Amino acid sequence: MRFAASSPQPDPAFSHRVGSTRVRVTTPDGAPLAGTEVVVRQRSHAFGFGCIGFEFVPLAEEPAPPTTAEGSGLDRPALEDLAEKWFDVFNLATLPFYWGGFEPVRGHPRTAPLRAAARFFTERGARVKGHPLVWHTLTAPWLRDLPVDEIERVQRERIRRDVGDFAGLIDMWDAINEVVIMPVFDKEANGITRLAREAGRIGMIRLAFEEARAANPDATLILNDFDMSSAYDCLLEGALEAGIAIDVLGLQSHMHQGYWGEEKTMRVLEKFSRYGLPIHFTESTLLSGDLMPPDIVDLNDHQVPHWPSTPEGEERQADEIVRHYRTLLAHPSVEAVTYWGITDAGAWLGAPGGLVRADGTPKPAYDALRSLVREQWWLAPTTMVTDDDGVVAVRGWYGGYEITAGGRRATFDVARGAEFTTVVVQA
Repeated sequence: MRFAASSPQPDPAFSHRVGSTRVRVTTPDGAPLAGTEVVVRQRSHAFGFGCIGFEFVPLAEEPAPPTTAEGSGLDRPALEDLAEKWFDVFNLATLPFYWGGFEPVRGHPRTAPLRAAARFFTERGARVKGHPLVWHTLTAPWLRDLPVDEIERVQRERIRRDVGDFAGLIDMWDAINEVVIMPVFDKEANGITRLAREAGRIGMIRLAFEEARAANPDATLILNDFDMSSAYDCLLEGALEAGIAIDVLGLQSHMHQGYWGEEKTMRVLEKFSRYGLPIHFTESTLLSGDLMPPDIVDLNDHQVPHWPSTPEGEERQADEIVRHYRTLLAHPSVEAVTYWGITDAGAWLGAPGGLVRADGTPKPAYDALRSLVREQWWLAPTTMVTDDDGVVAVRGWYGGYEITAGGRRATFDVARGAEFTTVVVQA
């Protein structure tokens, strides 16, 4: 619900996303600006509205390649237009650190282009997450011929190197991905599955989290999985009982076979929120075309030559994305949602899961999500007048704000526990 600073309450379903603070406005010499007209504007959201940023890695490369290296085939003008759409909705980017693509030749990681890509997002106000540090799929092929003890050594070195190299630029990581299936994965030979068979699932989690924590004690580390069954539940219990410090629980929701619906989503949230950990929906997808057959167990097994977006599917996707995001924001444990791809161009499995068509035009789902984020869940610019002490009371969504008085401005946050702040306005 959209609301002004003077409104008493937003939609009660989202009241835990809203706070109040009293802002005292002064000049640089400390004199309060009493009886002064000010304008309050929201600048950012505390909630993580995320999306992958794989397509945009080439925009930061020098010299710039003519098309993206991440498979979309978009030229630079198309990427720049897509980036504008991205930043108009999202504030949290996931960048690809799949070992096979990041370090295809041992000892030659793609650190420089990924650092440039991370800066591309942070300089525009977005946070960045690296995905993933440990995973058995898309891993480095040169691991396959190494003995297990050597695989463990280089995996530990990889974590320390990359988390350390990106500290201060990327301080959020999917530390380990899909560990439930990791020791029994049989789709392709890989070194990480061999290591997981010896170390065990909890041993792999400990390896990932302890090495990443040592390299960057301030990092937010996420345990991420697609398995919403009791297997993930039990694994999480075991990891916590083993004393592993998990910062965030990551839940994937690639809904290629249809929207989960509010009831299933709430069951999943209640199941995993009992651990008291913040929850990120790390990989959400909703289709705007035909759904994948329900008998498919591994989504990767569904390969079709052409998977188009359809008018009927686009209307369904728009409705479902509103329901999905409203359900997640209404739950107090959820701190971020990452949509798995803004565009159909180069989309995972060729599925029409993007919010923007391959030709660059937005689908109804993009407009619907933008309306939620930028209109319904955003404080409209509000004009107020300070009292005799130069104070105004601001009520808004948790996040960053700007207050302007006579062309001079200052910034402040609406945050939990921040009931009063003094800001100095200056040109």
